[in-house]
Order: sequence, then C-alpha cells, then structure tokens
Amino acid sequence: MATLLQLVAGDPALLAAVRRSRQVLHRRALAGAAAGVVPVPGLEWLVDAALLSRLIPAINAEFGLTPEQIDRLPKRKREQVEKAVGVVGSMVIGKFITRDLVIKSAAALGKRMTMRRAAKVVPFAGQALSALIGYLAIRYLGEEHIRDCVAVCRQAHLKLPPPAGGAGASARR
Repeated sequence: MATLLQLVAGDPALLAAVRRSRQVLHRRALAGAAAGVVPVPGLEWLVDAALLSRLIPAINAEFGLTPEQIDRLPKRKREQVEKAVGVVGSMVIGKFITRDLVIKSAAALGKRMTMRRAAKVVPFAGQALSALIGYLAIRYLGEEHIRDCVAVCRQAHLKLPPPAGGAGASARR
C-alpha cells in the first residue's frame, strides 16, 4: 500500500492540503488525549465524537470536499467526485456529518476504545495509556480520512480550494 506522500505524487497543492489537515488532526488528537486523562467514565466517548464531528468537515474543506463545495461544482465534475467517493468507499466525504456517521466511523476502533476504558482503571499509568490510545485512535481515523480525500481528489482530478479556508473557492479544474 502506498504511503500518503506517495499518493500525493509531487502535487504541491495536495501536499499543502495534507500538511494543513495533519496540523488540524494533531491538535484535535491532543484534545482527545487530554480527555483520556480525566477519570470520568464515558467522557472520552463524548469528546471523541465531538472532535470527529468537527475534524472530518475541517479535513473535507481542505480538499474541497464539503457538501457545499461539491454542490458548487459543475454537474460533470460533481459526478466525477461522487464516482471517486464511491470507488474510495468513504462514508464521510461530501456528507453532512451526523452523529450516526461519527458512530459508524468510531465503531471501527471499538477494540481500542474498549482498551482505553479498561486502562483508566489502573491509577496514573492507566490514565496515561488511555490518553495515548485516545490520541492514536483519533490520529488513525484522521489519517485514513486524509488518505481517502487525497484518493478522491486524484481520481476526480479536482483542483483544491485556496488554503484561506476554502469555502468561497472554486474547486474546478
């Protein structure tokens, strides 16, 4: 399997979007890790769900793949993007992020999250382990989503929005 940087294949706009997305991902994963330290049962699930519900749209926006950005594309380009999303198999690209979508995404990490909850029982070291597992879980989901966004952009030959936020940008090529 190709690395993310190999998928970018020298495209400076994609590389910049990956870097910006990873910065957002790192900050959100750290926030998830902080929730792992707090010894309140179930808090980490709530924090993770909230983080993912904001993280996924932020990454989508970096790649011009929010529902609004896709709706502004010409019909032919929109169909290319939708076809690429189907090929990649992402549940969250170009979709409004709902609680159900976040739960489906997090369900893939169920075993890690169970270990995270069990680790909290052990004083101090368990909380640190829980924080680490939380960071890695969010990081994993985010990296996979970034990979999916890159694959969709490459397959659909999508021009990325400018880095200033992307919402008002034209995402046509």
